[in-house]
Amino acid sequence: MSALPGVEENRLVDTHAHQPTSEFLHDAGGEMMQDAADRFGTDLETWDYEEMYAEYDDCGIGRVVLLGWDAETNTGNPPVPNDYVARVRDEYPEFVIGFGSVDPLKDDCIQEAVRCVEELGLSGFKFQQIAQGFDPSADRYDYLWSTIEDLGVPVVFHGGNSTLGACAAGGRGLEIKYGNPMLIDEVAARHPELQILIAHPAFPWEKEQLAICQQKGNVYMDLSGWIPKYIDDQVLRYADTLLQDKVMFGTDYPMIDPETWLDSFERHTDLSEESRRKVLYENAEAFFGL
Repeated sequence: MSALPGVEENRLVDTHAHQPTSEFLHDAGGEMMQDAADRFGTDLETWDYEEMYAEYDDCGIGRVVLLGWDAETNTGNPPVPNDYVARVRDEYPEFVIGFGSVDPLKDDCIQEAVRCVEELGLSGFKFQQIAQGFDPSADRYDYLWSTIEDLGVPVVFHGGNSTLGACAAGGRGLEIKYGNPMLIDEVAARHPELQILIAHPAFPWEKEQLAICQQKGNVYMDLSGWIPKYIDDQVLRYADTLLQDKVMFGTDYPMIDPETWLDSFERHTDLSEESRRKVLYENAEAFFGL
């Protein structure tokens, strides 16, 4: 499909994508990623970045935020190296916005965060608190948030439940309490210059997330991880009204492909034309400084 009616070709921005390669799907993901694929009804087939670019181009999407991943301490799985993300960004500089990841449980997380920005030129950071096994509001991580705040780049936090480990015994030890966006509210309050994007509509804490985005000027959210027909109606109403400047389009690629997401957005939402433009690209352009 081409870009949706009423939006500009190749201007759409997907704020939430992962690597369609073994570095993420197999190495970093391991068994917990297979659990997620089973819940999404997909498989862990891999493909290259040329195929990814063509898939996005066919949908009229011009930019994608490609996220790093490091949950090694909590999961035992190797990270997607930040140098790898930077190399992909360098190969597709007009397409990929590279975000690094640091494991907050590692002793060198501060140094690695600085290296990501000052040496690799990455544009921000992704944290998946459930996979990484940490409470972002805990005092021990405050210096990390201060460091990123001083670096002047945004962060993406995971919001809500996670399909990683879904239906496995004990969820493979992953604890969904760390996905409660109220923990991010404390970070936003203590670090007002830190620009925060909460990924996903935060099921089952959608209302809490909407309240945080409304109350904290430095907190935004995206609609990734959910096909629009399954997104709570109140989230979509806020995206069309009170939070029309703070909600962004995202897929969670490759678990959800852009064509499927955009087709559902076209069929199952009735946002105004102005709100559609904001969700699909204008809010992301402002947030990421594109």
